[in-house]
Amino acid sequence: MAQGLQLSQRLTQSLVLAPQLQQSLALLQAPTLELKALVEQELQQNPVLEEVATPEPEMRETRDDDGPADAPDLAEPPADMNFDPTVEKPGDAPVDDFQAEFEKLVQMDQEWRDHFSQTNLPMRASGEEDEKRQFMFDSLVAATSLAERLLEQVRESDLPEADYPIAEVIIGNIDDYGYVKATVEEISTAANVPPDKILQVLKVIQTFEPAGVGARDLRECLMVQLEREGGQESLEYEIVRDHMDALGKRRVPDIARGTDASVEEVQEAMGRIARLEPRPGRAFLPDNQQYVLPEVFVVRSGDDFTVSTNNEHIPHLRISNVYKDLMSGGDKDAEVKNYIREKIRAGKFLIKSLHQRQATIGNIAREIVKRQREFMDKGVAHLKPLTMAVIADVVGVHETTVSRAVSGKYMETPQGIFEMKYFFTAGLQSDNGETVSNRSVKDMIADIFSKEEPAKPLSDQEVVAMLKAKGIVIARRTVAKYRSELNILPSNLRKVY
Repeated sequence: MAQGLQLSQRLTQSLVLAPQLQQSLALLQAPTLELKALVEQELQQNPVLEEVATPEPEMRETRDDDGPADAPDLAEPPADMNFDPTVEKPGDAPVDDFQAEFEKLVQMDQEWRDHFSQTNLPMRASGEEDEKRQFMFDSLVAATSLAERLLEQVRESDLPEADYPIAEVIIGNIDDYGYVKATVEEISTAANVPPDKILQVLKVIQTFEPAGVGARDLRECLMVQLEREGGQESLEYEIVRDHMDALGKRRVPDIARGTDASVEEVQEAMGRIARLEPRPGRAFLPDNQQYVLPEVFVVRSGDDFTVSTNNEHIPHLRISNVYKDLMSGGDKDAEVKNYIREKIRAGKFLIKSLHQRQATIGNIAREIVKRQREFMDKGVAHLKPLTMAVIADVVGVHETTVSRAVSGKYMETPQGIFEMKYFFTAGLQSDNGETVSNRSVKDMIADIFSKEEPAKPLSDQEVVAMLKAKGIVIARRTVAKYRSELNILPSNLRKVY
């Protein structure tokens, strides 16, 4: 009974703290652009908050080598936060207390999720997973889709107007990559016209741009493109039409025998085929390129590195003096005062959370740089194995805090821009007892394959032997896995005759 009561009290406390917890964790986990959107939303909802045009000194970038001791602490709240009409004595709790409370909330959040996962009770999404976020800008004009471009060409073509509805049905069955995904019979039924008529209109669509659009499979896609370039008499066309399976497996001698061409001629033809577009509609796909804003800058400073957080895109907030004055007056309605008091509390917590976010990210980044110094100096091959648990222990936060703090965040280093999660990697044991990062090993494997002789491609077992000579013991299946992740084909498909 007592145990059940204790659990009930703990869950009740978690529920009471949930709004503050969720806001703090959301701010910590949000990348810069999303963070800006969250803060702007709070500005609209909380009238006591106002944005400061010039950053407060505590919110400016801080650059140091070993930690926050030699520079202003990002976690220190601005001076005007000492005003608190909700307590008898002015002054806020020390920032260390806030950080401790924040970590307690994180711990409770973890226990809350653990409890529900163990009892299989429903719960809301935790937000731990990395989300793919896209940001749309008002200044951008909507791009023309593949279907729209094809419909434009229908009206520009010599196709009779009576066939427009048939063309529209066909185009409606073309996927984003430019392939017709329905059978001629299915389209015939949908358009209520004979299959021969469908094929007739489809042939017209296959003359449209982009070249290869309207094909029903890869062979037809390549043949349509080759017809435009040189008709049906070329060696390339013959290879695609009659030897597609051997082409996919790069069986050059078999193709040479089947086409009465030399091995050299076949290899040249295969090179030209490789330059064709296997996905004609690709150019019309939405631009998924993501532009990132680094959260942390790492700059070489003499023999050391300087670490700083990027505060440029974070709105700088304070509690409006107007509402402070309203609270100081004694003639205001109690309900109004209560409303303002709650808004001030929420505003102060938001400001503290923002400072704590920057401090947490900065502290984690400094420890990453300290432990990945060789990477900063020499590059990926010198990346060391590192776990979030190690960083959490040194920084003095919960491991889930580290996970949230690095989620979707980027660090600009002398070696380029990397996602902060990149620096956390498992390791392999070497002969001399040292542990080597998995990413370093993968980089070595990529380098080995890049230097192989095209006519004598290396097998996975040969790569195992070469790594062993460097003191790295690794299984063949692990090499095969890393090779696949590097998009490198097996040796039999890489061979050039």
